[in-house]
Amino acid sequence: METLLIIVSGKLYVDPDVRDKYLAGCLDAVEQARAIPGCLDFVLAADPIEPNRINVYERWESDVHLHRFRDAGPEPEQTAAIRDAQVAKYRVSSSEAP
Repeated sequence: METLLIIVSGKLYVDPDVRDKYLAGCLDAVEQARAIPGCLDFVLAADPIEPNRINVYERWESDVHLHRFRDAGPEPEQTAAIRDAQVAKYRVSSSEAP
């Protein structure tokens, strides 16, 4: 069975008082991801209910494309700000309209 695309989704938790700064520091990474071949969608967004939560959603054409981007990794300051992360990678073999 051939994978049609890769989805990475989940949530990050940071201290509420640094969430906006954390997201502002991610803007370059979001722009870079969306500009490279193989990235179909990429967003990090503040959760509207939980003040310490950041929602993660990415769609990639393949593992190769995802890993080319991931090899750069987050800045050390960003990694240090994450208190908890619950993010998973999904391999999608089919899709249909809702």
